[in-house]
Amino acid sequence: MRILVTGGAGFIGSALIRHLIGDTRHEVLNLDKLTYAGNLESLAGIDNDPRYRFLQADIADRQAVGRALAEFQPDAIMHLAAESHVDRSIDGPAAFIETNIVGTYQLLEATRAYWSGLPAERREAFRFHHISTDEVYGDLHGVDELFLETTPYAPSSPYSASKAASDHLVRAWQRTYGLPTLVTNCSNNYGPYHFPEKLIPLVILNALEGKPLPVYGDGSQIRDWLFVEDHARALLEVVTHGQVGETYNIGGHNEQKNIDVVRAICALLEELAPGKPAGIERYEALITFVKDRPGHDQRYAIDAGKIERELGWTPRETFHSGLRKTVQWYLDNLDWCRHVQDGSYRRERLGALETDR
Repeated sequence: MRILVTGGAGFIGSALIRHLIGDTRHEVLNLDKLTYAGNLESLAGIDNDPRYRFLQADIADRQAVGRALAEFQPDAIMHLAAESHVDRSIDGPAAFIETNIVGTYQLLEATRAYWSGLPAERREAFRFHHISTDEVYGDLHGVDELFLETTPYAPSSPYSASKAASDHLVRAWQRTYGLPTLVTNCSNNYGPYHFPEKLIPLVILNALEGKPLPVYGDGSQIRDWLFVEDHARALLEVVTHGQVGETYNIGGHNEQKNIDVVRAICALLEELAPGKPAGIERYEALITFVKDRPGHDQRYAIDAGKIERELGWTPRETFHSGLRKTVQWYLDNLDWCRHVQDGSYRRERLGALETDR
């Protein structure tokens, strides 16, 4: 199968491409704008593979996307290109509207033109897979409540609102124009090659340098954590075996409070990196509670039963096994971390910076 991946230099996109190239059936064109979070070093291990190509382009440039489609002739598009950080969306929502909404619209229109011109058999087999987030559903309140594919949308941040809008566009293009689309909504991803502004890599790298470990509010917010390589496997199952027009929620069955995630990282670092910075007796002593960000959802948790029942996917990693692999990867790849930080991001918590206690 020939697959065009948008945003393939990002965290989830690069994990997906590494998985696709590891499966010898697939050819991949990685179309990425290379914004601050896009990093081709994440694909260094496969960038010379003859089944992999890279094109620097913006999904909002319909002509450039159209040319790429005409030349590469994909059988499927897996759309991951997005502005994805909630805190950045609070500080500057415009980029999220432009990329996540307008960009998705332009990509859909370029795809529709390409798909309409395919021979009937290829048109029938073609798939447009839109990769989204559980944050479109908003906040869970009941302790036993889980996000289902039918949960009403109630986004809280500019980021999640922009992703909700893109989800609706993709479904509308399927209903109105017949474009064969699928949508997946995933929980919090973590793992190797994660940009250092996200919670887990930020905590690891700050701890190694003896810097504060910022935790919003009291750290009681709960997230369902999904190891990125498990997510990549799920995405391939959906694009190859999912039913057109369907939505599949992808979660790791790993609910954790943010404060417990930070403490678990500290405990692993005590074991794996005992040589702490000068003056630091315990990594946990670096935990610093900061003012909560506006509109912060308290709990996300996904019911991933549908993808298990219909496609046979389940996560292989527990949170603790995946977190150990992640911490060890960062310890082994500190050069990668230095290379991806271009100076514009200095490992602060964007969106809220005041210290509570």
